[in-house]
Amino acid sequence: MAKLFESIGKLGLALAIGGGVVNSALFNVDAGHRAVIFDRFRGVQDAVVGEGTHFLIPWVQKPIVFDCRSRPRNVPVITGSKDLQNVNITLRILFRPVTTQLPRIFTSIGEDYDERVLPSITTEVLKAVVARFDAGELITQRELVSRQVSEDLTERASTFGLILDDVSLTHLTFGKEFTEAVEMKQVAQQEAERARFVVEKVQFFLRLRSNLHMQCLLGKEWKVKGVELSFLGRATEAGGHHLSRGRLPGCLAHRQFPDGGRRRSGGAS
Repeated sequence: MAKLFESIGKLGLALAIGGGVVNSALFNVDAGHRAVIFDRFRGVQDAVVGEGTHFLIPWVQKPIVFDCRSRPRNVPVITGSKDLQNVNITLRILFRPVTTQLPRIFTSIGEDYDERVLPSITTEVLKAVVARFDAGELITQRELVSRQVSEDLTERASTFGLILDDVSLTHLTFGKEFTEAVEMKQVAQQEAERARFVVEKVQFFLRLRSNLHMQCLLGKEWKVKGVELSFLGRATEAGGHHLSRGRLPGCLAHRQFPDGGRRRSGGAS
């Protein structure tokens, strides 16, 4: 009986040791990750291990797992514009490593490649791009600045084995002096706009008053002319009535014949 328990104990110990060895010889790579194998005798292996469960030689090989999914990072930078204005810029970057270049990244940079590479190249590119624009252009041509930064930074990051899925300017401010100058300019423009509105309003009322005065004068003149035209109309109607009866009215007769037409009648007699 004692020998049976002793045998069971030895078997259990062997299984435990064997399970520990097998467990240490297995490693998992989660979704969206890749692994690089470091061999104590041969160094970093060129092969990149994909997702799933894999074997390695315990105490000889070691897996280094990298997250290959896109990750965001905000990089604040203080630089100067073309007109020597201090500019505070925050750049948001979505980055991921090139999976085939993970062995080179681990060998030359290390596991914390994003901490070592992104701040330095972002500062370098931003300083170079922002120096081409003055403060006004940075505001009015922000889309152009963002596109130029994205192109230059993507090209620069590719030399380190990084892919930038998105680069955007999320924050852009200027120094205190420039901000106060812009605010004063805006206040002056508002005051000038208000003064222009008051002047246009006064001019409008003056023109309205002048037009009303002119209409009053024209109304009086046409009223007088209307009386004269009415008188002439009645005289014309009377003259037509007399002509239809074969004689002229007195006023027209005196105008045509100063003697009232007596010369013609005397000649007839």
